[in-house]
Amino acid sequence: MTGVAKQSERDQQTHISKLSLTNFRNYATLSIDLDPGAVVFSGDNGAGKTNLLEAISLLTPGRGLRRAPYADVAREGGDGGFAIHVRLDGPDGPIEIGTGIAGGDAAGEGGRRVRINGAAARSAEDMLEWLRVVWLTPAMDALFTGPAADRRRFLDRQVLAIDPGHGQRALDYEKAMRGRNRLFAEGSRDGAWFDAIETQMAETGVAIAAARAELVRLLAAMIDRLPSAGPFPQADIGLSGTLESEVGTTAAVDVEERFRQALAEGRDRDRAAGRTLDGPHRSDLVVRHRPKAMPAELCSTGEQKALLVGMVLSHARLTGEMSGMTPILLLDEIAAHLDGGRRAALFSILEELNCQAFMTGTDAALFSSLKGRAQFLTVDHGIVSPTI
Repeated sequence: MTGVAKQSERDQQTHISKLSLTNFRNYATLSIDLDPGAVVFSGDNGAGKTNLLEAISLLTPGRGLRRAPYADVAREGGDGGFAIHVRLDGPDGPIEIGTGIAGGDAAGEGGRRVRINGAAARSAEDMLEWLRVVWLTPAMDALFTGPAADRRRFLDRQVLAIDPGHGQRALDYEKAMRGRNRLFAEGSRDGAWFDAIETQMAETGVAIAAARAELVRLLAAMIDRLPSAGPFPQADIGLSGTLESEVGTTAAVDVEERFRQALAEGRDRDRAAGRTLDGPHRSDLVVRHRPKAMPAELCSTGEQKALLVGMVLSHARLTGEMSGMTPILLLDEIAAHLDGGRRAALFSILEELNCQAFMTGTDAALFSSLKGRAQFLTVDHGIVSPTI
């Protein structure tokens, strides 16, 4: 991971000053100017508020906050493609970033295209050089009670925000694991082939575990900086997984060798199961409500929400310190799920972070305390205009 940025570097805010969409969800065309601080999108359910956040979330590697197939993202009745374009203003001057897929390629076989200042980028990871995006959506409210896969995805996105190489490691591991599982399905017993794949899985798997463990260590230290009696309770976080428990106490090369041996010795078991039963793809993020000394999954819905908000805000602060870029925050329907005291605390923290924060809600009145400090925009089925 990169080291902590110098204070003078991370005091500089990067923000989206213009957002343009073409054939994206319910937007045939859209071009809006945006302020650098808080931006509130209000409007009826289904008007397209979350679609705007989703577009911004695609300015980072992956499939965005909805994880939707590109065929679903392209506007119905369009040519099958879509385009997102933003102008970033920050310490490096204006930067133009565009991404999307061409018409007729909604399946995404050619991959999502990215252009930075008019030049084709090597990959979506190149966008991380210019901005970091962090989000919190209602779909994440069940993070602590849902399947471990959701928590791994949440954790890996947090790692990616401070360690851009993590995404490629995860892709390489998944590709190798699929190859191993394919050998099982084909009935292969080619030892040399298995050895080669398992060596790659060991190398990338341990790197993934180490990056996750480092993120948890750094995030835990950031959470410790939260006030113990604050509106967003402190979380105790840890990892459950064989590799994650070893990487902090054992040399990486030794952990790799143990994992490689475990994979080799577990071939018969995995062949019977038809899949790989051990590895970082089975790990879990463990969260506890510190003030109550209680597992997060046993807390009330409101307590879980407050705990999650605190974690996301701590991660946003960590991202700024590690990357030197204040992240852009996407907070979908955030105000409706917080009481007045926590809403006020959230708005105060966002100002302290000096970040551009996009928030949505059906009732603009929930954001009334931000008047004069935020940009208010009304969303009405493909039309975005200043809130009157």
